[in-house]
Amino acid sequence: MTTLGTRRWIAALGYEVTGEWRPWTTDGQLSGFLEDYGTFTFATVHGVGHMAPQWKRKDVTLLISKFAHGDTIN
Repeated sequence: MTTLGTRRWIAALGYEVTGEWRPWTTDGQLSGFLEDYGTFTFATVHGVGHMAPQWKRKDVTLLISKFAHGDTIN
């Protein structure tokens, strides 16, 4: 329910969706979902909570690395 709550909070702040909810993958496997809100992108990591860097290390490293280098996350 955290993801839904966060998405509702973002909407309540007045941000409009500019890029639809879509999956992102690591090595062809579902890693999570992305949704764009103009100046930022909301990203989830599938199957973990706040411990994502510990339990999905490869996925989170890829997500952060692509973000830091301005690469497309897909």
